[in-house]
Amino acid sequence: MPEILAENLSGKAVMGTDGAELGMLYNITMDLDSGRLANLVIDPDESYAATEEFETDPQGRLLVPVNRVQAVKDHMIIQR
Repeated sequence: MPEILAENLSGKAVMGTDGAELGMLYNITMDLDSGRLANLVIDPDESYAATEEFETDPQGRLLVPVNRVQAVKDHMIIQR
């Protein structure tokens, strides 16, 4: 995947590979020891049906492992 600046990802819509709208990218976490990106923090869409597919933070935001990102264009596409 080519390099993408984090500032270009802020507020980007996130969609599953099945076409479901998951929400909007809120933030990205990283592992402080390794410097590797860890999770996308996604503000879930109102139509998103909560499942146990993704962990959530205390605010109810989805925590999606970065390795599930399939593509970044108009939407960020996440493997489901």
